Amino acid sequence: MIPDRLDDGTRIAQVLASELTGDRDDLAQLSVTDADPDVEPTPDGALAYRVVHDAGDTKTTIAEVFVQPDRVRVEFVVAVDDAAQAADAAGLRVRPKAVRPPRTLVFVENGAQVKWILPTFETVAGLVDRR
Repeated sequence: MIPDRLDDGTRIAQVLASELTGDRDDLAQLSVTDADPDVEPTPDGALAYRVVHDAGDTKTTIAEVFVQPDRVRVEFVVAVDDAAQAADAAGLRVRPKAVRPPRTLVFVENGAQVKWILPTFETVAGLVDRR
């Protein structure tokens, strides 16, 4: 029997990475770096990879993706307020992380939500382009 929804953190992270690297239009400047293909999910989240905006000679990490057993946590490290607004508008669970510099945490809890977070990456990438 096929499950109704994808709720395995490792697999969700893989699908997200595939979506980010496969979209050569709106997300063309984004790449997945420092990927750990053998990452094991942990309750606190294990770093799976970073998402980098590549503008030729300038590379900017915009997010880090952490794998938990049943979801993915994306930590946006630039344009954190805009990331929060875009993710909230998409119906994703969002919360700030009180560190210096601040971060925005977005939780992707199933495979369908991978598509929901892509506009957040587009928003952040567009803001990095304008710098």
